[in-house]
Amino acid sequence: MMILGIVMTAATVTILVAEFLRARTRPFPLHAWTGLAALAAAHFLMFRKVAPVSIYFTPIAWTAWIFLADGMVWSVQGTSRLRSQPRALGITALLSLPLWLIFEAYNLRLQNWTYIGLPANLVARYFGYGWSFMTITPAILVTADLVESFGWFPAAARPVKFSPPVQRGMMVAGALLLAVPVLVPREAGAYFFAAIWVGFIFLLEPANHRLRLPSLLSALEQGRRGRLYALLVSGWVCGWLWEFWNYWAAAKWIYIFPMFQSLKIFEMPVPGYLGFPPFALECFVMMEFAMWTVGKIHRGILPAAGDRIAGKA
Repeated sequence: MMILGIVMTAATVTILVAEFLRARTRPFPLHAWTGLAALAAAHFLMFRKVAPVSIYFTPIAWTAWIFLADGMVWSVQGTSRLRSQPRALGITALLSLPLWLIFEAYNLRLQNWTYIGLPANLVARYFGYGWSFMTITPAILVTADLVESFGWFPAAARPVKFSPPVQRGMMVAGALLLAVPVLVPREAGAYFFAAIWVGFIFLLEPANHRLRLPSLLSALEQGRRGRLYALLVSGWVCGWLWEFWNYWAAAKWIYIFPMFQSLKIFEMPVPGYLGFPPFALECFVMMEFAMWTVGKIHRGILPAAGDRIAGKA
């Protein structure tokens, strides 16, 4: 199964590179070369088990990927998050940490994954935690930018309308999806963790729509589906990269939920890969709501929603 994982990861990366070479209109910027060099060096040192790179390989690889993918976006369309809105991307990274801690809180009860090979020193350990979690949402959004820049998806499609009752129903469904796994006995709740990977989409997306934030519902009502599809593809891409890079790292996570433990690609049971595309949607939805919340608390700290690269939704 590991060979299949390597093949799937290599095929995914090959498609991205091929499409980038087809679509690019500008030379590679410096930060993209920096990311590529850092990624190559990290692989070299990690496979030779050189500490601390082997221990911090996951956040190093993802930081390098964010720089590389963002530079690829700039090479295609002449704008990117790091070049056009670095402050917003930095805040996205900061907010990614507490947003991921929500899922860690669920995991304290449901026990779907655990971490091994972590540094004994608590400062070093929590530094690695924080750095790793800060890369999650930026990586998904920048990868979605890259996928969207390829022009795979039609610019206009049939609008899809969502009535107020439908949106209220979505919010109720989201609340139930998020509540059930922790209300049932822990042994049963462990089987319902997948509900958490979609619950925040249903709960918060109607709120984003009503607040006139960058919203998937708004985009669908305007006949624009590119961001939705790009995020789904981004989740697929990032899922394979996450599991590939995690598998070789000295400090990593392993999945311990009570299903499909004998059917794994890398450390992830095979059905788990289906959760990455909706997880990318969830990260987008949660981040937009978090950005709005922070902006309300600290006025002026964020650019207007329509000025952010993510506002293309």
